Amino acid sequence: MTSTTTHGRPRGFDREAALDRAVRLFWRKGYETTSVRELGSELGIGQPSLYNAFSGKRALFDEAVEVYDRKYGGFVEVALVEEETAVDAMRRVLTEAPMQYTRQGLPCGCLVFGGDAGTDDSDVRAWLSNVRNEKTRGLKGKIQDDVSAGVLPEDTDVEDVAAYVMAVLSGLAQRARDEAPRRELEGIARIAIAALPRTQSHD
Repeated sequence: MTSTTTHGRPRGFDREAALDRAVRLFWRKGYETTSVRELGSELGIGQPSLYNAFSGKRALFDEAVEVYDRKYGGFVEVALVEEETAVDAMRRVLTEAPMQYTRQGLPCGCLVFGGDAGTDDSDVRAWLSNVRNEKTRGLKGKIQDDVSAGVLPEDTDVEDVAAYVMAVLSGLAQRARDEAPRRELEGIARIAIAALPRTQSHD
């Protein structure tokens, strides 16, 4: 008889495809309300195989967040690298967010902002908080560079501006999860963009 498993996993098990399905399940439901049983069903494997392949729900969630940010998120980091100024980067991020959070065929919202909703697991909260804070630090660094270069006024509150952009993104993600139409999110983004600090003229 031919074995149907390999090292505790079904023969032909595609780990990357299974991981992508896990990303989408956590994205839809968050860490707390996603059960091991649901994960097994979504990935098409039993609980022992799930532990063999991913070391359990928590380890799978951590990996799912990393994959999400690399494959589906990460637009904040891209803007910070590709845009010349912090204001341009923030405008781009806020402009793109409504589309990012309402893509057809994908869950609404953002796993990084919503994945820890409702959980009492302090490690999960700390993990996602660190991911969010890392993005905030990236924004702060870009803004501070522009202040130092005279692109933005000296009195620009670097921390508050970065926190403001992240708070707007969080709100947009939540509105998307609440099934608000994209046009509403775009309207919110326009208001937020209008409140950004203005670059200084050096004419």
